[in-house]
Amino acid sequence: MSKGNSNKGAHNPEQWIEEYGDYLFRFALFRLSNEETARDMVQETLIAAWKAKKNFRGDSSLRTWLVGIMKHKITDLVRKEIRARKLSDALENDPTSGMFDKNDHWSKPSQGWDDDPEHLYSNQQFLSTLQTCVSALPEQHRHVFTLRELNGEDTESVCNACEISSTNLHVIMHRARLALRQCLEKKWFGNKENG
Repeated sequence: MSKGNSNKGAHNPEQWIEEYGDYLFRFALFRLSNEETARDMVQETLIAAWKAKKNFRGDSSLRTWLVGIMKHKITDLVRKEIRARKLSDALENDPTSGMFDKNDHWSKPSQGWDDDPEHLYSNQQFLSTLQTCVSALPEQHRHVFTLRELNGEDTESVCNACEISSTNLHVIMHRARLALRQCLEKKWFGNKENG
């Protein structure tokens, strides 16, 4: 049940690489922040797709199908890294610790962002800055944020993958967002040459 010409090359892996290889690499690199790991992820995705090509029915675009496979591969990789390192729930290198005073008030108020989110999302310089900020998060924060916000996993899936409670997930997500805001304020919004 192929959907016309849009899935014409659905069973031709050489065409997959030619048409979707760069997109898949950028997708993986943005989430993993490591070129070698991103290349490996593309390769694993294409191998898995090749093995499962009979299951592709054309209900979605080939690119959507490949990205879905990649999301699962990224989630599996993050789970494996978390289990291998046995990350503790301790948030020792919390990047938000200096943001609040002893009374839990902002030590320096955040500035408002007037930029249009759609415009920012289409700006490659901003996306590169965001990637830099995500990469700077402590490992557990980065993994949880990647699964939840970039891969779109639900709370239960992230908690299971990272072996954390839902309460801990919310704390980590809050701290990751605060750290990202602080980083973006320094590296993007505070730099008037961007935009």
